[in-house]
Amino acid sequence: MSIWLMAQDSVQDNLLLVISLLFGVSMLTMLSEKLRISYPIFLVIAGLLISFIPGIPHISLEPDWVFLLFLPPLLYSAAWNTSWKDFWYFKRPIGLLAIGLVVFTATTVAYLSNAMIPDFTLAMGFVLGGIISPPDAVAATSVLQGLKIPRRVVTILEGESLVNDASSLIVFRVALATVLTGQFIFWKAGIDFFVVAIMGIVIGVSIGYMLYLVHKLFPTTSSIDTALTLIAPYLMYIGAEHFHFSGVLATVSGGLFLSYRSNEIFSYNSRMQSQYVWETVVFLLNGIVFIMIGLQLPDIIEGLGNNSIGEAVFYAVVISIVTIVIRIIWVFPSTYLPRILSKKIRETEPKPSWPTVFVVAWSGMRGVVSLASGLAVPLTLANGTEAFPQRNLMLFITFIVILFTLVLQGLSLPYLIKWLNIKDDGGNEEEQEIAVRLRLATASLSHMQSSYGEDVQMIEAFSRLKDRYERMIENANNRLVEKENKSSTADFLPKYRTMLVEIVAIKRDELQKLRRERIYSDEILKARERELDFEEARLRDSP
Repeated sequence: MSIWLMAQDSVQDNLLLVISLLFGVSMLTMLSEKLRISYPIFLVIAGLLISFIPGIPHISLEPDWVFLLFLPPLLYSAAWNTSWKDFWYFKRPIGLLAIGLVVFTATTVAYLSNAMIPDFTLAMGFVLGGIISPPDAVAATSVLQGLKIPRRVVTILEGESLVNDASSLIVFRVALATVLTGQFIFWKAGIDFFVVAIMGIVIGVSIGYMLYLVHKLFPTTSSIDTALTLIAPYLMYIGAEHFHFSGVLATVSGGLFLSYRSNEIFSYNSRMQSQYVWETVVFLLNGIVFIMIGLQLPDIIEGLGNNSIGEAVFYAVVISIVTIVIRIIWVFPSTYLPRILSKKIRETEPKPSWPTVFVVAWSGMRGVVSLASGLAVPLTLANGTEAFPQRNLMLFITFIVILFTLVLQGLSLPYLIKWLNIKDDGGNEEEQEIAVRLRLATASLSHMQSSYGEDVQMIEAFSRLKDRYERMIENANNRLVEKENKSSTADFLPKYRTMLVEIVAIKRDELQKLRRERIYSDEILKARERELDFEEARLRDSP
């Protein structure tokens, strides 16, 4: 009985700690909104300050928890909200950043740390390089949120964040195996890199296709659909990792696959419910992870052991500055050289201005994946008796790089955008939005005239709605408010409501045609789909 009570007390203490963290994250996020500071930056700094309060319990961030509990849903959510069309269109810059820059950063950090830090081998340098090479997706997008910058910049940064975690973790694993075993075969490492990546994608798409069939063929409800979306990232990640392939790429590829087909398998209420649930889940997971980063510093400092704090800070600051400079050095040539070498690129793609390119180069904040990778470095070598060399120093450098890039780049980015006078060019999005609204209004009006011609002539409410669609066609950029007669005693109301629901279905069919034409922006089409979801919910749920 006493053992059971002790276990119960432990569960209650842990539960209280988790609830306290969730509450603290919510309060601190509201404060960050008040201070207009991006919440990942604010939470890391807050966690850092809280960790020095006397009596605060030390909280350890276990790498397995990050990789298994936090990472899959965060990656899945990012993939779900990424346009596959945009991702594929910008595949060249995304690939150059997510793979080329990661390898370039890891290599540079490896040689720099090997030359600068005593007894730091090149293999250990690649371990450190693999740890700190990937920028954090949430940090960059949350800092840029609300800022008026070209859509191209946001798309490239979001696309980069989907893939760079996988490439950096593969570099990390190869380097770690080299340190543990003392063996490195270049050609074998290259083959392993591609096998791990390709098979991860295969597993992710395969699981995504099976879930697609479940959603499409079985009588699911909105609650079941939402539950399956929460289970999906774990199935993809764990399934790939079980066979030692890339769980990151499996989750990303499966998320992109299902997102692209979500309009085929989800009803309006499933989309709405899952969207609200996912927004809450992602907010809480991100908040806990970032505040936990700040809370790790006391344990990391204690683990330095014989290493001087002054020397460790010096190494970390130098490597932090180098990681920032490396990204700038890489981004500008990778942006402009392809244009110089390819006539097709010059003819088909607009030339990006140097300020927007610099924003991409400056958006290299590190985050949770780097810290989780650092914590995942084993305590001992393969023999189990000899300590892993310089592990604590790697952890300290990783933490400083995260803190340095988050604070310096994250806080300065909004002011940099303002100083460079970068504005959202808008592209042709406004024209596309008007064209999409025009197509939907035209399809709706055509349906009314063909199926409800007599009602339009005889009943005022039908006629009024017809006039509304005609005005929308004439003035497609104006949002008109429908004045629907709510009289429950009107004989025409049930039929009128039926017509409105049918018009929503007609609009959905027209959106499907627009998707297949691949002319209009996915963002605009998704926005219109959300409007139809709300409209259908109002029509179906009203008495």
